[in-house]
Amino acid sequence: MPHWLVIDLEATTDEGGWPVTEMEIIEIGATLVDNKGRELDHFQRFVRPTRRPLLTPFCRELTHITQANVDAAQALQDVWLAFEHWLGQHPPLQGWVSWGDYDRKQLLQEWQRLQLASVLANVPHMNLKQRFAKVRRLERPLGLNGALQLAGLQFSGQQHRALEDARNTARLLPLVLPL
Repeated sequence: MPHWLVIDLEATTDEGGWPVTEMEIIEIGATLVDNKGRELDHFQRFVRPTRRPLLTPFCRELTHITQANVDAAQALQDVWLAFEHWLGQHPPLQGWVSWGDYDRKQLLQEWQRLQLASVLANVPHMNLKQRFAKVRRLERPLGLNGALQLAGLQFSGQQHRALEDARNTARLLPLVLPL
């Protein structure tokens, strides 16, 4: 049975947004699911940012992540090692999924910057936001909450928290996979 990894990242930002090159991951959420979107396991960790260690008020309000959460967290190198160890305990992946392309780009940037190896570098990535829009024949891709509503689902949990966003993204995965 194929397994899919759905990842969502939260990152440092401010009102109006920052370029991806200036953002740092502050939370990783991932859910390992089957083709029906059923969770088999999950991973969630906060990450301590190093270039801009103080979260902006906008970032704290948006993500509900506190300064204490990231101050007590490990740096990305250590969190990523824990993630890779967790992932290595599971069968090979069919692919990994994110809502949009931001998460993939942010991870690629961080792997390069920190010279981190990842098994995900050799696993196909699916931009579920684009795939959902194509399957639904939408003029433009929707945000996660809008896509859930279009599918007759409600967002479950707190938006802009990595694991909850990943779990909600996983609920849409079965709607785009071939049977």
